[in-house]
Amino acid sequence: MPNNKKEKIAPPEIGPYVFPTLLLIFGLWCFYDGWLTSDPAMKEHLLLNRIGSIILLPWAIIDFIRTRKINRADKLSATSPNGSDNERKS
Repeated sequence: MPNNKKEKIAPPEIGPYVFPTLLLIFGLWCFYDGWLTSDPAMKEHLLLNRIGSIILLPWAIIDFIRTRKINRADKLSATSPNGSDNERKS
């Protein structure tokens, strides 16, 4: 054993668009089951799927836009030499 110290390993990072993508997929699934399907077995879950699609689809879109704005701001601050100091001077 060359290294007896316990090194703390950083947890794996996931992409910033994973959560909005999962919301979108689940929202589309609820939309299909609530509004488009003609399966009589799904009649019992109709209201749940309709409400789920109404909530999840806008949430996915809003979260995607918010994540994209945050990523663009991070990239912009990383490329500018002074970060947000330029905004304060103007």
